[in-house]
Amino acid sequence: FRGGGGGGGGGGGGGAAAGRRVYVGNLNWDCQWQELKDHMRSVGEVLHADVLLGSDGRSKGCGLVEFSTPEEAQRAIQELNDTELMGRMIFVREDREARSEY
Repeated sequence: FRGGGGGGGGGGGGGAAAGRRVYVGNLNWDCQWQELKDHMRSVGEVLHADVLLGSDGRSKGCGLVEFSTPEEAQRAIQELNDTELMGRMIFVREDREARSEY
């Protein structure tokens, strides 16, 4: 009895962006995606930046940024975590959740 069929290939939907996305927290309530993108592109090419909004249309104070490579995302975590954006110290970490917004 030989178990184990082949290991599947790379994780399906959303897997393409895995490792290239970072979660940014503690954003200023007035921060728009444009300011977030401008701040993050100091470490690499930003493909997409989004500030998450609640059902009332107001900022949740966090966002997601997708870079062109996983290396740029790691640079963002290393170099932009605990930096100031619009008067607030933001934190940057790996995005751990698969989200359908992309």
